[in-house]
Amino acid sequence: MSTEQHDAYGEELARISQHQSDAVTARIRVFEVLAWAGVAPEQADELVSQLEAGAVAGAHTWVSESSAPHGTEQAVADGWFEGVRAVASDLLRIADTTAAQRGRAESNAQLLAHLRQPTPRAPQTEAPGPAPALDAEKILAAAQRCTWACTDPGHFLVPDASQEILTVALSAVREHERHGYVQRLEAFADRHRERLEEMLRAYGPGSAPAEHGRYALIGQPESLVLCERFESTPLLLDAVWDGELEDVLLDDLAFAWGAGHRR
Repeated sequence: MSTEQHDAYGEELARISQHQSDAVTARIRVFEVLAWAGVAPEQADELVSQLEAGAVAGAHTWVSESSAPHGTEQAVADGWFEGVRAVASDLLRIADTTAAQRGRAESNAQLLAHLRQPTPRAPQTEAPGPAPALDAEKILAAAQRCTWACTDPGHFLVPDASQEILTVALSAVREHERHGYVQRLEAFADRHRERLEEMLRAYGPGSAPAEHGRYALIGQPESLVLCERFESTPLLLDAVWDGELEDVLLDDLAFAWGAGHRR
């Protein structure tokens, strides 16, 4: 990639990142307004998911109807069509996943309540004991057993950042979820095994996308925790990740996983 191409791509990423950031802010506001209006979380999830899936469907239509430039040689046109079909298939998958996304309204309400919670001046009664601390080593070992046993650790693209990524991911585990989180993670891996294996095959080490320097978290054991958080507390995960690590790492994982919430 030339310097000019690299700069142009960087500008595109910056613009996309801004659109994604604006979308997250707007989504939080929409959920908040719907809650004020008395709309149940389940109905709010359905409304927002349908709107977002419709936006992706619109992109699918636009891509599907595109054609190679006039006068293009047949071989080039055939390659163009194959590329269009590949992108359209990905967009359809994302639209389907987005339409089925649930739990975000409740997650949004919990996040807002947490952010607005005032600091108590002094305890009036004896406070309950703290939730058990998460054992990062046990969770990492469980992730390696559950999902990434077929991935040689020597192939991980960001091994030095593993601990930092896991720390941020676990900070999105809410207090009442800490007890038995290893078992929760194992159950999640069993329930989504085929989806995890497909993500690893399509975007993991050795895949064409990974060879271009993207999708660095695919195959990292701690990404199992991130995928589980995508399904459980997506907005809280966004909040704890923001400013701590590079957005592109989480954005790529969210795309590969099909997390419709991610900007």
